[in-house]
Amino acid sequence: MGRISRTTSYAIASSMQENQQFCITCTTFNILAPIYKRLNHEDQSSRESEYRVHWLARNHRILDWLMYERSSIICLQEFWVGNEELVNLYEKRLSDAGYINFKLGRTNNRGDGLLIAVQKEYFTVVNYKELHFNDCGDRVAQLLHVELAFPFSQYQNSDIRQQILIVNTHLLFPHDSSLCLVRLHQVYKILQYVESYQKEHQLKPLPIMLCGDWNGSKHGQVYKFLRSQGFVSSYDTAHHYTDADAQKWVSHRNHLGNICGVDFIWLLNPDKYQKLLQTSWSEAVFDMFKCLLRRASLSESDAFAFLKADNEDCITYSGFCEALQQLNLIGHCHGLSVEETKDLWIQADIDGNGVIDYKEFLQQIWNPTGSSERDDKKNEQHDNEPNGNDEEQTIGFNVKNAVLFPPEVEKGRWPEDYSLSDHARLTVVFSPIRMPCNQRNS
Repeated sequence: MGRISRTTSYAIASSMQENQQFCITCTTFNILAPIYKRLNHEDQSSRESEYRVHWLARNHRILDWLMYERSSIICLQEFWVGNEELVNLYEKRLSDAGYINFKLGRTNNRGDGLLIAVQKEYFTVVNYKELHFNDCGDRVAQLLHVELAFPFSQYQNSDIRQQILIVNTHLLFPHDSSLCLVRLHQVYKILQYVESYQKEHQLKPLPIMLCGDWNGSKHGQVYKFLRSQGFVSSYDTAHHYTDADAQKWVSHRNHLGNICGVDFIWLLNPDKYQKLLQTSWSEAVFDMFKCLLRRASLSESDAFAFLKADNEDCITYSGFCEALQQLNLIGHCHGLSVEETKDLWIQADIDGNGVIDYKEFLQQIWNPTGSSERDDKKNEQHDNEPNGNDEEQTIGFNVKNAVLFPPEVEKGRWPEDYSLSDHARLTVVFSPIRMPCNQRNS
């Protein structure tokens, strides 16, 4: 494989900048903190952070590319907040280039964290919030509420609201299967926080961009959960990939040497219908529950027998809890809480008689397709509704283009001569559009 030339990279960056008079760009990039970067795979104890010349040169190169692309929004993960020289380097280069930036370290002084930056000429910052998950991964998220500014002058003399909510995060790596629930919890907390923020500030639905390293592929529960809430993967949208197209592209080679697609910029437009967040959450946990049972080669009837009480033809709450514990979903510090377990039970016990029969088990736990089908029809209905002049209008976004760098990853390959990070850089071009402001939840 040939080296990635500067000419090739310039061509990619230039293609992102074409016809952007009325567009904004967003870049997400896990820049691999020097405290985690191994210099020699044979010597697992050697880290780049021990060699200033190495980490400084690499981060100068990262900044050179970021400054060349000059995305309107930049979201970085594994930003080395614990090193003052590196922090000052980024803050100065970004500030000199016209960016407002915010950094956030992980809890318990883990050394790395997040950085989000927006161009002053494109955005006015309305508010900035920090979210600490306070879980076993010490992960965090940033929420930035911005309003569009120049060059979106075509909307400035109208009553069209021009605000966006941007989230930057880095989810926990699933070192074992028990941590999949932690990751799902982290996304649930983000969506709960975004929902409560909009209610607290009495905001009608705004476009939401969720950026970051999600540490999970299109096969995982996090992906399914976000899709169930109406979010679309910007890269997949730009390339007309479906949810089933999981092997078309990659964005990360992890410490085990595996390559997968984990870096996303999710978009939720304000006219997109959403099912209730708690309903999506319950369905996601039940889907995880079902996957665990299927791994044990249990059919739907076997699974019901596993859950139901002895000598009974139904599932009791105590039997339900016992099954959750056997599947490692409760009974430890990062499992489901007592309240969450009760909420799941209430969701499954449709008639509220205190037990779950086989029909309820199939409808609510094993194959809860009814609500999904209704949501698909509702989304189609919203998408086909005309933009009447009497409706309140807001700003939304179309995905115009999306590019991963290095280019080989777009074909599902990882180039051996790529040394900027162990993640690819994802940049998406969005064009603002008018759209009706519908209530998302119903």
